[in-house]
Amino acid sequence: MSYYGSSTSGGRSSRRVDYGRTYVVRPKGRHLATIVWLHGLGDNGASWSQLLDSLPLPNIKWICPTAASRPVAAFGGFPCTAWFDVEDTSIDGRDDIEGLDASAAHIANLLSSEPSDVKLGIGGFSMGAAVALHSAACYAHGKFSSGIPYPITLNAVISLSGWLPCSRTLRSKMESSHIAVRRAASMPILLGHGRVDEVVVYRNGERSAEILRNSGFSFLTFKPYNGLGHYTIPEEMDDLCKWLSSSLGLSRSR
Repeated sequence: MSYYGSSTSGGRSSRRVDYGRTYVVRPKGRHLATIVWLHGLGDNGASWSQLLDSLPLPNIKWICPTAASRPVAAFGGFPCTAWFDVEDTSIDGRDDIEGLDASAAHIANLLSSEPSDVKLGIGGFSMGAAVALHSAACYAHGKFSSGIPYPITLNAVISLSGWLPCSRTLRSKMESSHIAVRRAASMPILLGHGRVDEVVVYRNGERSAEILRNSGFSFLTFKPYNGLGHYTIPEEMDDLCKWLSSSLGLSRSR
């Protein structure tokens, strides 16, 4: 495992964003896929990199960036690591579109230098999952919310204990373009959610899956977990490994 130092990226505004360390888990076998994994609110890339390093997925390179520290409305303006500003961790909350776009652009930039024959994915937990789903919508639509072209091809998106941002406008965006419809229908998406999640309540995950399906993301798997709160468990990680191996065709290589 290794890490890069902090990096700076500007979204569509001139505001500079100073990201924390990016932790990298190298593939133990032939490199077939690279996935950026995004932590939740107040966390960092280190903790998830350790868990991902333990998974039986030898063909995947994991990139685990750390969000910048910023004031968060949900905490009364107290600063912590966050991919965007949030006051309500739900599908009905106000969307910080500029923050979502800036984080999605940073992630796309992390993936843009990967080898051309490697499949690319984005996954995350909680707020990180929200950015992953926003990235899926940007890829299908071909551009960020700001109108800037989305620069990479996504082959898999994972959302654990998350929610879909900008859900109110997704369907109309997808229906405005034949290319968007085709991209949405062919991109594998996995959503996992605990039924007793006390932070991002279960109905948010369920409704996110419904809206994605109704917007044309038909290659979608939704996995509910009885008794699971706002964290992950080995059963969910096992399901993640099986889904990734199948979706990215990894089970045929070592």
